[in-house]
Amino acid sequence: MFLDNFIGIFSEDMAIDLGTANTIVSIGNRGIVINEPSVVAVKQEKNGRSKILAVGSVAKDMIGKTPVDITAVRPMRDGVIADFEMTERMIRYFIEKAHKRKAFLRPRIVICIPFGITQVERKAVYESALSAGAREVFLVEEPMVAALGAGIPVNEPCGNMIVDIGGGTTEIGVTSLGGLVLSKSIKVAGDRFDKAIVDYVRQTTNLNIGERTAENIKFEIGAAYDLKDELSMTVKGRDGSGFLSTIELKSTDIKDALKEPLKEIATAIRNVLEEMPADLAGDIVDNGIVLTGGGALIRGLDAYLKNAIKLEVRVAEEPLLAVARGTAKVLENEQLLQLISDA
Repeated sequence: MFLDNFIGIFSEDMAIDLGTANTIVSIGNRGIVINEPSVVAVKQEKNGRSKILAVGSVAKDMIGKTPVDITAVRPMRDGVIADFEMTERMIRYFIEKAHKRKAFLRPRIVICIPFGITQVERKAVYESALSAGAREVFLVEEPMVAALGAGIPVNEPCGNMIVDIGGGTTEIGVTSLGGLVLSKSIKVAGDRFDKAIVDYVRQTTNLNIGERTAENIKFEIGAAYDLKDELSMTVKGRDGSGFLSTIELKSTDIKDALKEPLKEIATAIRNVLEEMPADLAGDIVDNGIVLTGGGALIRGLDAYLKNAIKLEVRVAEEPLLAVARGTAKVLENEQLLQLISDA
């Protein structure tokens, strides 16, 4: 205990948004110090052991392009740990990178988790951080920290709704008096959007594309609603005959591709609204709904949801960083940390 406390003097506490698509790390007054893809590139050695070749952006660039003995692994799936060992090694890498490669460190770490994950999944996140070198680990639920990061006054006796669309899950939460009154998590988010684009392109053009290409399409021309100025891009892939081919896609194509997953998100929001106490419902009518997460960057998503649920919808400032900033706020406020964390 004494040694941990002594080492802790030299270790800066960290807030980690351990996302399916990206991991964002914040440290105290330094703010966000890491924002990289949650990907690990692994090489299989002849002795059966695996060697980490790259983590983050470099590893993501290897997806779909590696030789047979190298694999680009995404250790997080649907907001939870799919590969415990790779998650631990990824967290350890980010801890050391944030602390400039100093291995003799024992920081306190706050990690956000999706609402509604099982106790087994919570334990996996907790133990992976401990194994990676954390002195203490605090788990906080994603809807609450997303609201904090979006600037929503969560401590007031007033209902506010947050919808955080990440890589693996969409988190819907209603906050009031410093807690979550209602919350729902569905496994429909960025990864489902990418898959929907892959399927749509194959079905409508007979062109096979990978997830990386689909993700690029989503960010370049992705739209949930008709745009005033239609966007287009050239896409390359392999056609049904095995030949390399090039097509042109438009933002209206992606709107059609995303129709079903967006409909599921709208339905989930309506379900939460239907469960809400009448007094809080009045607050949501007044305050509207705030969108955070990478999915909130899809063009026209606020207009689409406004039309679907008949309430005002707005996108938070820098929505991709809202969860990370909210997690950092919890780390900076000891009272808040003890109130909302699941240690």
